[in-house]
Amino acid sequence: MARNQSELEKPLTRRPLFRLPNISQETVGRISERFARAMGTGAFLIVMTAVVAIWLTWNTLAAPSSQFDPRALNFTLLTLLLSLQASYAAPLILLAQNRQDDRDRVKFEQDRQRSERNLADTEYLAREVAALALAVDEVATRDFVRDEIREAMKDLLEELRNDPKPGKKTK
Repeated sequence: MARNQSELEKPLTRRPLFRLPNISQETVGRISERFARAMGTGAFLIVMTAVVAIWLTWNTLAAPSSQFDPRALNFTLLTLLLSLQASYAAPLILLAQNRQDDRDRVKFEQDRQRSERNLADTEYLAREVAALALAVDEVATRDFVRDEIREAMKDLLEELRNDPKPGKKTK
């Protein structure tokens, strides 16, 4: 009962006579890209040329009673259809180009961010290499260690030579 009562308390809203289908921009964009991609192929041009050639041949050579777009009327229907195709093709191609521009813009931004990260990584690695080079200067090299051992051995040999009696301790 409470449910029916709450529905009765709501005011009625006017409904539109005709509801347009809910078509997303993404769907329209994908369709326009497919259309533009198809129109840009050699196959489309060949098929279109064949259709127009057959149309013109039929309406020129066929008996006047079987012509559906007579030559006497300057192929009005063909002109209308080609104009209609062009009027739809231009905005769809522009829409496809705009979507491609948007994708290119996003890709450019991603490339720019990736380049910034690469630059930061390169600068970090350069600093690390410089720090390692400085640290290596402070580390004892093999030649330095050999020289120190030689000096220590010379000192030891001199001590042994100066010691009067090896093996015996003096008090």
